[in-house]
Amino acid sequence: MDRTALPPGFQDMLSFGLVEALLGRRSRRFFKGAEIPDGVFSYTSRFEPSPLSELERLLVVLACGGNTSWHHMIYRAARYAPHLSNYAGAASGRTFPSAAGFHTSKTFFTDDDGVYVLDSRDAPAFAERSADGTLDMDAVLNALKGCIRKIRDGRLGLLPEVPYTEPHNTWVVNRPGTLLVIPVGDLAQHVLLNLCYMLQNGLVVTDDINRRPVPGIERFRNIVDVDNTWPLTFVEQWSMAELTAELSTSCYAGTLMLQAMGLGGWMFNGLDPFSVLGASGNPGVPGLGFRYDTDERWPYPNPTGLAGVMEGFCPPHYPDMRAAVEAVVRRKFGPGGPFHPDTPGPWKDSCSVRSAAQVHSGEFRECVALQAQYILDTFGKFPGTVPSLFLITYLQAHHLDLEFYDAFYKPGSYLKTHAAHQERWHPE
Repeated sequence: MDRTALPPGFQDMLSFGLVEALLGRRSRRFFKGAEIPDGVFSYTSRFEPSPLSELERLLVVLACGGNTSWHHMIYRAARYAPHLSNYAGAASGRTFPSAAGFHTSKTFFTDDDGVYVLDSRDAPAFAERSADGTLDMDAVLNALKGCIRKIRDGRLGLLPEVPYTEPHNTWVVNRPGTLLVIPVGDLAQHVLLNLCYMLQNGLVVTDDINRRPVPGIERFRNIVDVDNTWPLTFVEQWSMAELTAELSTSCYAGTLMLQAMGLGGWMFNGLDPFSVLGASGNPGVPGLGFRYDTDERWPYPNPTGLAGVMEGFCPPHYPDMRAAVEAVVRRKFGPGGPFHPDTPGPWKDSCSVRSAAQVHSGEFRECVALQAQYILDTFGKFPGTVPSLFLITYLQAHHLDLEFYDAFYKPGSYLKTHAAHQERWHPE
C-alpha cells in the first residue's frame, strides 16, 4: 500500500477515538442518490449514487471480518487439566469474538460491481504484532485483499420489495452506490463444536422432543456419564444464540468503523434471511445462490451451503455426520489448526502450547458422530431444530447526503468525520 497515495482521511481514521465512535454511533440511512417519496421526510437527493472507493470498501470489510493475528485461546479447565482447553476451531482471531474460538462464520459482501466472499476464517495471521501490540496496516490490508474472492458480477439478486425486504428498508437497502456486508454462520459446524465441548465437559445430548436418549449412547459410559445430559432444543438454541452474537458483533465492529471514516450506514436485520441465502423460491431473487432443501417436517427451507465457497458441515456436503465430525477434527488438529504443533502463534514456545491440547480420540469422535447422526436421521437435517446455515445481521455502508440532514435535523446529527468526508477521502 503506497502511503503517499492514501487520502488524508485515512490518517484521520487511525487517530479517531474509541469513545467518539461509541458515543457518535448512529444509524444514518440517507445516502447520495436516495429518495423518500412521501411523508414528513419527503426528499430527493440531488446527487448521483456515489459508490465507495476500493480503499473504503476494504476498510469496512476489514472491520467486519478482518484477521487480527493469532488469538490467545482458553488456557485451562479443571476437568481435564493440565491439558490445554481444546475448544477452538481456528488459530487466528478476527475483529469480532466467537464462542470458545469456534469461528464458524464467513463474510460476504456486495456492491455495484459484484458479490464477494472474504474467506479469512482459517487464514494464518495477517500480520505479527510488534512489541507494542500494534499491527502493520499495510500488511493487514494486503493480506485481506488476498482473501477476497469474487463470486459473481453485479449486485446481490435481492428485490427491494416485500417479502424479500422489510417494508421500512425497500427504499434504502442494497441500492446503487451502497455496500452491503452479509456475515453468514455455519450453524451445523457450530453445533458440532458444541457437541465436542459438551463431551469434553462430561455431557451428552438427549432428545427432549421425542423424549428419549440417543440410542446406543450407553456404549460410551467409560468416557462420559451418559445420564448427564443437555436437551437437544437447548443445545441448538444455545448454539444459535452464540452464533448470533458472533454475526452481530461483526457488524457492530463495522458500525464503529463507519464513524471513524465518516461514512453513513447502519446494522440491521430487515432482510428475509432465506431470500438472502438463495432460498426464496423465486428464480428472479437468487440471493447468494446457496443450495437448500425442503421437507414437509420443516417450517422453512434449509440452506446448507454454496459449493466451493461455503459448505456447511453436514450432508449433502459430507456423506454423513461422521465425515463432518472428521472434518471438524482436521480443522482443529490438522495443519494450520489451533492445536497443530507447527502452527505459529503469539507465544515464546508456540509448539509447546499448541501441543498441550488433548487430541480427540477415536472413541470421542465416535460418540460425537453418533449423536450428530441421530439428529440427522431423526429430523432429516443437521441441526434438527434450527437452520444449517444462519444469518441475521447486516451492515450497510454508503456516502451520506449531508444536505438531507441539514434540511431536517438540528446541528450535530452527523460527526465531524462525516462533515469532512468528501474533502478528506475524495480530495479530487
